[in-house]
Amino acid sequence: MPVMVFIRYRLFFYLLVCIYMVELKFNAIKTNGQTITGTLSADSYGEGKKKIQALIEKNKLKLKSIEKKSTFIYKIRRGSETPIKGEQRAFSKEEVVRALTKLGYQVVSVNKYLFEWNPAPPQQEILSFVKISAELLEQKLPYSEIMTLLVNDMGNKTLKETLRQINNELKRGSDSEVVFMRYQSVFGKFTAYMLGLAAKSGNMTEIYKATAKFLERRMQFRKDLRSALITPMITMFVLVLAVLFYVGYIFPETAKLFVKFNIELPPMTAFTLVISDFLLNNSLLVALAVVIPPIILWRYFKTKNGKLFLDKFLLKIPIVGGLIHKTLIEVFCRVFYTLYSGSAESIEPIRIAAEATDNSYFEKQIKSIAIPMMIKKGAGITESFEASGVFTDTAISRFHSGEETGTIKNTALQLANYYESETVFRLKNIIELIQVTIAMVIMIVMILLTLVSAETATVSPKSPFVK
Repeated sequence: MPVMVFIRYRLFFYLLVCIYMVELKFNAIKTNGQTITGTLSADSYGEGKKKIQALIEKNKLKLKSIEKKSTFIYKIRRGSETPIKGEQRAFSKEEVVRALTKLGYQVVSVNKYLFEWNPAPPQQEILSFVKISAELLEQKLPYSEIMTLLVNDMGNKTLKETLRQINNELKRGSDSEVVFMRYQSVFGKFTAYMLGLAAKSGNMTEIYKATAKFLERRMQFRKDLRSALITPMITMFVLVLAVLFYVGYIFPETAKLFVKFNIELPPMTAFTLVISDFLLNNSLLVALAVVIPPIILWRYFKTKNGKLFLDKFLLKIPIVGGLIHKTLIEVFCRVFYTLYSGSAESIEPIRIAAEATDNSYFEKQIKSIAIPMMIKKGAGITESFEASGVFTDTAISRFHSGEETGTIKNTALQLANYYESETVFRLKNIIELIQVTIAMVIMIVMILLTLVSAETATVSPKSPFVK
């Protein structure tokens, strides 16, 4: 039960939990007295501070200060015009004042947000951004103009601010891949990599369209998977609570009246009363047994080994595990198809495709077995993939044919489309099967409760005149 609870937890929060990346600026002094300044991004202030400390020690610098980029609210005006308000992210109040003054404004006030919370934007917002960008690119609009349009129309505050910063950095001539990867905690590692790569490639439209297809497919699969697993689990959880409430509170109030008058109880009623007494007399022990294992598992699954175990276990769940496995292969093949340009440059596409699956076990097998075989032993793609142990026989067979005929890129696309069609069809059948099963379980539980209640209703005290 606890393991299934955390499977639900993992699947439900697979895409939702993500914290906005922190940007830090540090000032340091070199051994010759020269002052240098640098910036970096991290998932948290603590992690960024550790990175800065490591950089300082490596280059034998003396740290002077660390500043975190925050959001400031400002009020400005020009001459006798009505003051206007706005927001700006900066490392310090002075930085905002200098920038506004340089633009010719009179600064009335600049204040820092007391409580700043920037949750990651919903995946639907990111998908919309990528899809609209792909459509506008197909219409030959300049990329800078597309970014400006989307920044102005974007509703999500975090994504709006992120796109504004990316657009400004790209206009200054920054490397697109570096810029987008700086915001991977907002977009996700794979999406950030693909969008950064697109700006440098000669086929920007196709990469945006492929990224949109990938995001759309992944969102749909997880939505279907939630319907197949999480909704039934919630239903079962509520059912268990209802049964415990009945057995632990409602039923004893009636049954103990019979015990009080030394009335002999029927078998099911007596057995239910024993369970009720156990739950009531050991309520603390039962509560600890329910609460502690999930906490331990949660802590374990947060570790590297725990995540690896969970991701591997997900692939072995009866019925659903096969679907998850084939979907990972579909994602891998779709990303590989997008990035693959020839056998001479196959390692990087394979690595990125493995990371895009978002499954640590699948990724580990590719990176620790398949890629080393290709680099050190000169093995082919088929041989290396087979040795990794994470591809189905069908996938291996198709890759083998594609490698022999020189059509490995198209083979990957065919595999992705094949597994997409199969998983969509099978998942619908599984959802229907699970819904029927849950209905059967609820019916059986209700019948048992009805039988116990009916049996209790048949109990009657013996007549004092009957011996």
